[in-house]
Amino acid sequence: MNRIISTAISIISILSGATAAGVSAAPAVEQWKIFELSFRQKAGQHPFDNIDSGCTFINGCDTVKVSAFYDGNDTYKIRFMPHKPGRWTYRTSGNSPKSNLRGSFDCLPASPGNHGPVKVDSLGFAYSDGTAYIPVGTTCYAWTHQPDSLIQLTLETLRNSCFNKIRMCIFPKSYDWNRNEPILYPFEGETGSWDFNRLNPAYFRNIEQCIASLDSLGIEADLIVYHPYDRWGFSKLDRETRDRYMQYVISRFSAFKNVWWSMANEYDFMEAYDTADWQHHLRFFAENDPYGHLRGIHNGVKLYDQNDPCVTHVSIQSSDMANAGNLRSQYHKPVIYDECRYEGNIPWVWGTLSAEEMVQKFWEGFTRGAFVGHGEVILTQPEVGPDRSDEILWWSKGGVLRGKSHDRIRYLKQILSDAPSARLNPVEGITGWQNYPTLGSGDDWYLIYFGRDIHCQLLLELPEDKAYRIELIDTWGMTSTMLDGTFSGHSLITLPQLPYMAAKLTAVPQ
Repeated sequence: MNRIISTAISIISILSGATAAGVSAAPAVEQWKIFELSFRQKAGQHPFDNIDSGCTFINGCDTVKVSAFYDGNDTYKIRFMPHKPGRWTYRTSGNSPKSNLRGSFDCLPASPGNHGPVKVDSLGFAYSDGTAYIPVGTTCYAWTHQPDSLIQLTLETLRNSCFNKIRMCIFPKSYDWNRNEPILYPFEGETGSWDFNRLNPAYFRNIEQCIASLDSLGIEADLIVYHPYDRWGFSKLDRETRDRYMQYVISRFSAFKNVWWSMANEYDFMEAYDTADWQHHLRFFAENDPYGHLRGIHNGVKLYDQNDPCVTHVSIQSSDMANAGNLRSQYHKPVIYDECRYEGNIPWVWGTLSAEEMVQKFWEGFTRGAFVGHGEVILTQPEVGPDRSDEILWWSKGGVLRGKSHDRIRYLKQILSDAPSARLNPVEGITGWQNYPTLGSGDDWYLIYFGRDIHCQLLLELPEDKAYRIELIDTWGMTSTMLDGTFSGHSLITLPQLPYMAAKLTAVPQ
């Protein structure tokens, strides 16, 4: 297994010790990392059914119940993510030989850089310790289903990128530029004769190793539970199989602090499931995930009803960034344009954005109070048709980034990170009736985006009782120029007659 994955897995295994005969566990674990109980017992014919073995963890008034899962080779595991330091006691229960096992471990305070899971914070996000989190995501649907060498290359690319969230499928994907077979399959058997009663632990072990590697890089894993791009029969599972699969995924993955749940990629293209099924899926995760990880559902054409109380944030496919404010007002939830089309040169319209257009969508989306996700589909041999090409495109298999937008996205991310407050909200009126999208931190800091419009002069309507320094930003050239003097009230500023300009206004301390 590759170097990054091996390093990340040691987070779980390095402290392993013995608590009882045949049972291993960690004597101490850091806050928001993984405490794991592992024990052996004869699995029998149906190891994924009727696992009535779980564990209750107690620290003072806090009680958390988690379920066991089968890891193959007559081995069962229980994973727990402690959310506060101190002594945790536990006891197992159920119908297994390891029922009524008791023990304890110490949870150590979180180390620097360990901020815990991401939660909703008003119309934005924050880590569990209160640290601001600005999602700047990308999409690599099938990167975990590729050979180890390509997984390693993808992780190295992510290590050097600005992205702190990645959308990725749990099930393998079948689509243009992704016709190869996955390295493993989620069920035992083969195409046409899958044993849906028997999940494949090795398949899910590979994914969790990738999740752990992402966590070591500070990247959130937005796990897509279902999707329509399938030639194996995994997009048409019956309710019993889906429940078994979802419980296994929750029991196995939810203790990783960087996990998000995306119920689907393009849920409305999955003809086998109806609205009641999607409501069931969302409720299943809300009721069975002991940590309450974020939950979204991504659309193709028809937006899912984001008023569903089990939906924590709006995950949308749309290139209409001007609608961000309406979505925020309608649903009162954070809005992420997880797919706004892709920088690329493929034959399909969704993958034909220029780098300038992709950067433009990021700036407009963020300054309207939403969050935007990146995608890239750049061919080196565009003359080869999609049904015959085996090129490795970032959006599907990962690998390397070839585009020009991601560096400019990094530049925007840094500007947002340097804002004086984590609570940034859209404001109106700073550019008068023209009302260019503007993000503000109270009245001490503003970020205005002018998009494709070209100005030589612009009137600003600033607070009369404050003076501002104004920095003009070339969002494509990634340069900035400070204007002379300070500005208050009704102010005329000069612009360089270029597209994709922005202005950052910072109040002068009084």
